[in-house]
Amino acid sequence: MLKGQIITPYRGVRYHLKEYSRRAPQNPRELFNHRHSSLRNVIERTFGVLKKRFPIIASGTEPHYSFDTMTNIVLACCILHNFLRGVDNDESLLAEVDRELMEQPMDTMPTQAREDDHREGSTIRDAIAYEMWTNYTNN
Repeated sequence: MLKGQIITPYRGVRYHLKEYSRRAPQNPRELFNHRHSSLRNVIERTFGVLKKRFPIIASGTEPHYSFDTMTNIVLACCILHNFLRGVDNDESLLAEVDRELMEQPMDTMPTQAREDDHREGSTIRDAIAYEMWTNYTNN
């Protein structure tokens, strides 16, 4: 889906982190996809840890909370998690989530968005990709 708020990776371009282990990004699209994949990996790991530590986040059953309430719950869980890491830095939880993520199969790319959403998101994504590439090649 390509919208101003949700920008998907380029289709048909290397995406998964494992695909970049042998060869660095070669163009703006590959760099964008590599960084998108890296960010997605961090987010999945973060929510994996939070779900293990705080079952209220993992629960798909009742009660259902409003979006604002769930946002506050996630924020509170992040704060509590960071506090707990300072008091008792138990790495086993992180290792467990990392193992689970490594066992997940690589998923497919998102489906194509509506044409008007695609045009707007594509322009934004291209601008981001080229700015990243300029910074990457100049440093």
